Amino acid sequence: MEIALVLLALLVLFVIVMLAKTVRIVPQARAGIVERFGKYKGTLPAGLNIVIPFIDRLRYLIDLREQVVSFPPQPVITEDNLVVSIDTVIYFQVTDPVSATYEIANYIQAIEQLTMTTLRNIVGGMDLEETLTSRDSINSGLRGVLDEATGKWGIRVNRVELKGIDPPPSIKDSMEKQMRADREKRAVILTAEGQRQAAILTAEGSKQSSILMAQGDRESQILRAQADRESQILRAQGEGQAIQTVFQAIHDGQPDQSLLAYQYLQMMPKIAEGSANKVWVIPSEITKAMEGLGSSIHEIAGIPKDASPRTRVDMGSTEPVVPQGSEDSGAGSSKAVEDAIAAAQQAASPTRANGATSATSDAIDPAIGPGQVPPAR
Repeated sequence: MEIALVLLALLVLFVIVMLAKTVRIVPQARAGIVERFGKYKGTLPAGLNIVIPFIDRLRYLIDLREQVVSFPPQPVITEDNLVVSIDTVIYFQVTDPVSATYEIANYIQAIEQLTMTTLRNIVGGMDLEETLTSRDSINSGLRGVLDEATGKWGIRVNRVELKGIDPPPSIKDSMEKQMRADREKRAVILTAEGQRQAAILTAEGSKQSSILMAQGDRESQILRAQADRESQILRAQGEGQAIQTVFQAIHDGQPDQSLLAYQYLQMMPKIAEGSANKVWVIPSEITKAMEGLGSSIHEIAGIPKDASPRTRVDMGSTEPVVPQGSEDSGAGSSKAVEDAIAAAQQAASPTRANGATSATSDAIDPAIGPGQVPPAR
């Protein structure tokens, strides 16, 4: 009975072992390499697979996903004999599990060594500056060489990246000094250009300001001259009208000797008003005027009894006449000024306008002496 239980237990154990040897489960994105008596038999896909126990053996389980391998920094000599350390990153994927298993023993190590040798060949033909600035060209060259070499291994290189390029410390110091010098140079150039632009703008502003000030001065002088001209014209017209008014008032008032003598007496205090007038001379006409003030018989020489005007003076309009077009320049403005001055002179000397009449009257009445005004007609 006990022997039967032992045999049953052994049978169950054998069945379990047989099942374990027969059923093979391959994970997703994996491939199993099966060997029969040490020879390649087949490739198991992902999922549940049945093999012959003790005859077929699952030798390798290959990962079909894209893999990333980072290689340590390797010293590389550039064309200008400078040693730089370059570390790379490789992105690859197994496309043929059989070739990756039987064509090469360790494809990762092979890719690493191939990457280093190819990198030395490419960087050896470049100087340091070109190496630092030509990452894309180096990556493309590496990818082309690796993809061609690893194709027979059942591996496809998808991408190659240079993770770092480290020049020697002395070269780094020199590069930093050069960069600092270049930046200082650009700063000095930019400062000089800014100062030049500022000087140019300042000069242009000063030039425009001077031009505007000159134009303003010219216009102000022109306006001031026009204002002076108009004021002189108006002053001449006013003086002419004042002379006309005074002359007309004298003729209308018909002054006699008593009035003139009284006017002489009123002027005497004004003569003595000045503080510096210590000695002053009394005209002889004042004495005669004082004599005529007490007697109506005597007459002052040169003062007629009948002071009525010969003719009535037309005073004209009392409004000042400003010539039109005062803002015009040239011959028109000069002619307007000359006409206004002539009109003022004619108004100041109205007897000139009646010269022919006065001459005729003098010729008709020879009894009137020189300097005497004939009686009004």
